Amino acid sequence: MKNRKSILIICFVSFILFLVSCENPQPKKQPNILLICIDDLRPELKSFGADYIISPNIDKLAAQGVSFQRHYVNAPSCGPSRFTLLTGLYGPPNNNALFLRAKQIAEGKTTNPSMPEWFKKHGYTTVSVGKVSHHPGGRGGVNWNDSSIIEMPNAWDKHFMPVAKWQHPRGAMHGLADGEIREKPSEMDVFQSAEGDDNSYPDGAIANATLKELKTLALDNKKPFFLAVGFIKPHLPFGAPKNYYDKYENVDFPKIKHPEKPEGRTTWHDSNEFKQYYRWGKDPNDDADFANEIRRHYAACITYADAQVGKVLDALKQSGADKNTIVVLWGDHGWHLGEQAIWGKHSLFDESLHAPLIIHDPRVKQAGFKTNAMVETLDVFPTLCDLAAIETPGFTQGVSLKNIINKQDAIGHYALAYKVGATTLRTDTLRLVLHHDGFVELYDYRIAENETKNVAEAYPELVDKLKMELKAKLE
Repeated sequence: MKNRKSILIICFVSFILFLVSCENPQPKKQPNILLICIDDLRPELKSFGADYIISPNIDKLAAQGVSFQRHYVNAPSCGPSRFTLLTGLYGPPNNNALFLRAKQIAEGKTTNPSMPEWFKKHGYTTVSVGKVSHHPGGRGGVNWNDSSIIEMPNAWDKHFMPVAKWQHPRGAMHGLADGEIREKPSEMDVFQSAEGDDNSYPDGAIANATLKELKTLALDNKKPFFLAVGFIKPHLPFGAPKNYYDKYENVDFPKIKHPEKPEGRTTWHDSNEFKQYYRWGKDPNDDADFANEIRRHYAACITYADAQVGKVLDALKQSGADKNTIVVLWGDHGWHLGEQAIWGKHSLFDESLHAPLIIHDPRVKQAGFKTNAMVETLDVFPTLCDLAAIETPGFTQGVSLKNIINKQDAIGHYALAYKVGATTLRTDTLRLVLHHDGFVELYDYRIAENETKNVAEAYPELVDKLKMELKAKLE
């Protein structure tokens, strides 16, 4: 009789606890963040209109999320572009932008947290693998592995660059197959396709390390994670395993658009980063076959990087964490492949500033669409705060893209970018470039000359209007 009474009491207590739990449901775990950064990736992807490119994994992500077809970075080189992504602020135009910020933090001149630090303050475990900030692994020093020189103080619970046979982060950053490190650029081939598996190039090591981190993070049921991974290719020198190059053996690349050098004074440059490598005495602006080879190797690097992205996304799905993980894929800037007679970045033309951006939130029902709303890298920080339902810090200068992701709202905004000596504003049909000495460039995308003809003198009133727009955006 006592046993029966005890059982009844236990059942009654359990029922009461069940009712209480129903009335006060446990809060859902905040969404995880997976940020995938790809170096020097222009929107040369099938999901962004390049039908000749083999990019199945990134395209699959685009089909699940929102691909921003008109995303522009805020600077045409790695360091300052990543500064804007990771801080939500316009910053210095140089590659040492984040190191300068670290110095300001040490001197007490700024207390604004970076994006990963902000998520860390809100309960996230933050991990960085590969090239997320400018230096792979986020450290300075001769070989970029000095733990006393941190590029982003207070940002990461763990940050590192797996170097494998490339000895150190600097070696992996500018490495080719099987541990070859750039010592003298003039003695290193500008492109290469060596026999070997994915691990014969540095990004294979980055992918493998990311899979291990992801497995550990997914097992933590107490804290959400902010995992950032940065792949190096297609950064120079263009190197990928030969099987990726072979995929483009019979592919015909489209004709290079507006290949002429622009007339007069512009932000054009002489492709010095590209020309420092060994090129067998060839110039792609004069040699169509050589130009085609460069484009083929660049495409091979994209497909190789795409394969590494696929490994990470597959591991995310296998872990089960994909159902509560917002995935962002971001290219840090564009790259000229002969447009305006440039082979590189560093200009303020579209090819240097236009880069892919994909955001996939598994909680959003209306997904898998392309938007032509104009956005910029600065918007990523406030967007992720908005999607994760955490406060957006007041200092950020971008805007949340949540309405576009949730409602397919096509309204975007002008995009601002800068380099040393000049600032630019991109509108729907125009680009204004304002040099710091007052010289002006204006390009009209509605005419055939595109970015090869400066029409500023013909439209002084329009120039004045855009100058005011640019000034307002900086305030």
